[in-house]
Amino acid sequence: MKLLMIEDNHSVSQMMSMFFKKEQWDAEFAYDGNEAVEMFSANPNIWDMVTLDLNLPGMDGMQVSAEIRKLSPTVPIIMLTARDSESDQVLGLEMGADDYVTKPFSPITLIARIKALHRRAELGPTTKPTEAEPLNETEAFDVVTENFKLNTKTREAYLNGHQIQDLTPKEFDLLKTLAQKPRQVFSREQLLQLVWDYEYYGDERTVDAHIKKLRQKIEKVGPQIIQTVWGVGYKFDDSGADQQ
Repeated sequence: MKLLMIEDNHSVSQMMSMFFKKEQWDAEFAYDGNEAVEMFSANPNIWDMVTLDLNLPGMDGMQVSAEIRKLSPTVPIIMLTARDSESDQVLGLEMGADDYVTKPFSPITLIARIKALHRRAELGPTTKPTEAEPLNETEAFDVVTENFKLNTKTREAYLNGHQIQDLTPKEFDLLKTLAQKPRQVFSREQLLQLVWDYEYYGDERTVDAHIKKLRQKIEKVGPQIIQTVWGVGYKFDDSGADQQ
């Protein structure tokens, strides 16, 4: 794994460097926001993971996350923050982060979070199909409903034959979890347990932030298939999607 750690605290960076070496990961470090964006933009496709501190000199973590997402909609981002504010955490997720770890953190915890997120991202396609490429009807899909198809190996999802573009690892996994059981209602707590495959202490609004971004990407290709069940949670329902 090639990892970019964006962290202005040199002591934290030096500590994590030892743990990354133990995992045999190729890690590079940026110490302010502007340096981070410059390093990432030099070759966006080489990075497998980004850890991002919110409190950075030059350009803060929220801005850095937005710039990285412009360059790579799918690279996994774990936000590191000393801010123990739910609003900051949710805002960070809405800006494109896949997960967050609150400082002070255990290096073992961060390593576990990185591994969990990387496991879900590493099966993604090495090349992205263009809009002109037709949907291969002979491709094996893991989830097939009335108007929706999803392939776990290529991590591609299609609504009415149109690919839902630029899904992050967590967005894809949320969509898959919901689509596997159409019209079944999942609570936010259930989705946290099913999609985040480690013990998770985040606020349930983490799910809301990811659902919001997922819906925006779905709406670019067709009608909304993720429905809110007020007071309970969310469900997948594509019935009638071809008629809208």
